[in-house]
Amino acid sequence: MVTGETAAGGAAPTGPDPRTPSAHQLRLFVALAEELHFSRAAARLFITQSALSQQIRDLERRLGVRLFDRSSRAVTLTPQGLVLLADARSVVAAMDRLSRSASTQVRRLSGRLVVGTIGAEAAMPYTQAVLRLLHERHPLVEVDVRSLHFADHFDALFRHDIDVAFLRPPVPPGVEVQHLATEPRLACLSVSDPLVERDRITLAELAGHPVIDVPPQVPRLWWDFWAADPRPDGTPVRYGPVASDLEGLLHLVAQGKGMCFLPAAARDLFPRPGIRYVEVTDLPPSTAGLAWLRENRTEPLIEAVVAAAGHVAAVRDRGAVRGGSPAED
Repeated sequence: MVTGETAAGGAAPTGPDPRTPSAHQLRLFVALAEELHFSRAAARLFITQSALSQQIRDLERRLGVRLFDRSSRAVTLTPQGLVLLADARSVVAAMDRLSRSASTQVRRLSGRLVVGTIGAEAAMPYTQAVLRLLHERHPLVEVDVRSLHFADHFDALFRHDIDVAFLRPPVPPGVEVQHLATEPRLACLSVSDPLVERDRITLAELAGHPVIDVPPQVPRLWWDFWAADPRPDGTPVRYGPVASDLEGLLHLVAQGKGMCFLPAAARDLFPRPGIRYVEVTDLPPSTAGLAWLRENRTEPLIEAVVAAAGHVAAVRDRGAVRGGSPAED
């Protein structure tokens, strides 16, 4: 026998088997079996009664069995129809699942999200949780993580070089933030400073200590907070040399050129020769969050990562209320 031909020498049949019912016909069969009334079933299916009757007759022809007994007063399932109903329902349910799955695939986001981070934010647990959840929800989204300096992390947002940023507020006007964590701030001092021998100090004891400054393009609102300027008694801060990134800042502190305040996580993440971290009893805590431009809030990729950050924050809050660790959902 030649492949592709019938035993009689004709071409092998192509296309669907005419005896195979369509999913549409099976859906009509299930609806009529549930209603047992052609008029009600047709109304439920938004088709005419004559069209429903024609489709059911064609289905019976294809299957080779009578599915319904019809009379002027009632419609009932035949024994064969009753047996086939369970299989028809299974096929219809499977087709519905397939349709929902296909619809989900169509709606899945794709594209490239550029994420900026400052300091050690890329390594923080909340950052990892947000990006992990984003990948789980939208595996087709490509995430590009970029490390930013003090001098450019807000500029990068406003220039649209990045889409969102994991950073430390406060933020300038036009930027929105999803809060993710709160922690104390510590004084970062040179080992030559006598105050490093203390377990705890106050802001008043740091009066006169110059604070490392940042370049002029950094929003003053942001660095005033991190410099604790002005101090509680209203006195302004005296500034020292300028650093544009974290390593430069720590180097200047180690040289005794000034001091700075950093999140408590810096004690473990940025130990450096020549510096010490000391608790400050009257220094307000710092926060961490995901930031984006208000004008871009409705962009699909930004909406997706903001939603992931909101979920991570909600899980954290539930863990705090329960008094346990903020485990991820």
